[in-house]
Amino acid sequence: MTLAPESPTSSVPLDELAASLTGRLHQPGTDDYRHLATPWNLAEETHAMAVVEAKTPEDVVATVRFGAAHGVEVGVRATGHGIINHLGNTILVHTGHFDEVTIHPDGWARIGAGVQWERVIDAAAEHGLAPLAGSSPGVGVVGYLTGGGIGPVARTYGVASDRVRAFEVVTGDGELRRVTALEHPDIFWALRGGKGALGIVTAVETELVHLRTLYGGAVYFAAEDIPNVVRTWGQWCPSLLEQATTSIAIQLLPEMPDVPPPLAGKLTVAVRFAWVGDPADGEREFAPMLAAGTPILGEIGEMPYTQLGMIHADPIDPLPFRENNALLREFSPETAEALLRVTGPDSGFLQIMAEVRQLGGAIARASDHSSAFVHRDAPYNVLLIGVPVGPEGEAVVANGDAIIDALSPWATGGGLPNFSPGMVAEEVARSYDDLTLRRLADLIEEYDPQHVIRAGRAIREALDLKS
Repeated sequence: MTLAPESPTSSVPLDELAASLTGRLHQPGTDDYRHLATPWNLAEETHAMAVVEAKTPEDVVATVRFGAAHGVEVGVRATGHGIINHLGNTILVHTGHFDEVTIHPDGWARIGAGVQWERVIDAAAEHGLAPLAGSSPGVGVVGYLTGGGIGPVARTYGVASDRVRAFEVVTGDGELRRVTALEHPDIFWALRGGKGALGIVTAVETELVHLRTLYGGAVYFAAEDIPNVVRTWGQWCPSLLEQATTSIAIQLLPEMPDVPPPLAGKLTVAVRFAWVGDPADGEREFAPMLAAGTPILGEIGEMPYTQLGMIHADPIDPLPFRENNALLREFSPETAEALLRVTGPDSGFLQIMAEVRQLGGAIARASDHSSAFVHRDAPYNVLLIGVPVGPEGEAVVANGDAIIDALSPWATGGGLPNFSPGMVAEEVARSYDDLTLRRLADLIEEYDPQHVIRAGRAIREALDLKS
């Protein structure tokens, strides 16, 4: 893939910025630029003007102030999972050098903006503690937390951003601020759910939970069992206690070396489950799902929290993909039948995955301090992932849209920030109610009056769509 700027940069004195940095500035045409500018989703080409490989928060300050002085937007990237498209007039700040992980045994951690969850999980485990990480331990901590964070034990412990104690952030006015519930509480509100619309986070402090092990895993069933598994899951979920978090995923995984033979190239369904509490109670809770078909792969049992990523087994390596998502107001028998018609055997299913995740429980409860994370009352989330490449590329896109359309009678119209495909105005508009969107836009005017922060543009455009 070739990454190149979308607009000329000759009028922007990038050498001036480079001279002010402790880190390095990379322009298109170099290996370092390609490595740092390429997103995890290989279907996207973001074409940044340049990449600042920041080594200190002062590098971020210098870049934001440079952007303001020269009419250039500034974006941010750590792992590349969070996509912002169309970066032609944008300098991308890469935070990979912000790699601090400090675990405080009394139950909290300080984490740099370039850190992935797996490092925090492993470091916290030495103290019998656990962070509220997502289903993919390879995802960056900061991007996940600024989008709220719904992980494999979320129904028990709630939204991950509710556990944040503090951010260190360079806001769009070029100021480095420490932000807590008491210091700049308006920015603290915005950063927990607002996806970095006000600035670039350099570090975060978050509470941990006391958790060494859980009862969980994933069990896979063949195509012929999909109807009964989906129906059983839908009937089973409403009675689950908050100690349980679960999802189902209808899958058509490619034939690749790292895909187990029972799943490769075959339509299957996975039932994911995490239980916090007595393993014997978890085994009894999960029994109805084990009886819903004949498992072909997988295991449910007591596991260390360090193996959290095995529950969803999300892909590790970058790939080109397209996402669709929707929040559902219910998963009734009628919803299950609608889903089966477009994802079950003989449906012509073309996605890699169609996941339905149960929400509710602790997710639905408001935090001690209000935040920009909304839609807490939605009981289910649907996420589709397809790979629209090759001769079936257009058909994959059409199939994903058809699945979402089939579930539209039960859709709330909303979406979750971390499940939205990029900072696109239409998707951002679904992630917030009108009041939250307006407040975010007002805070952008206060803390980024020159509109330097690239993520803020999607908020402003989303507000325009709703106006």
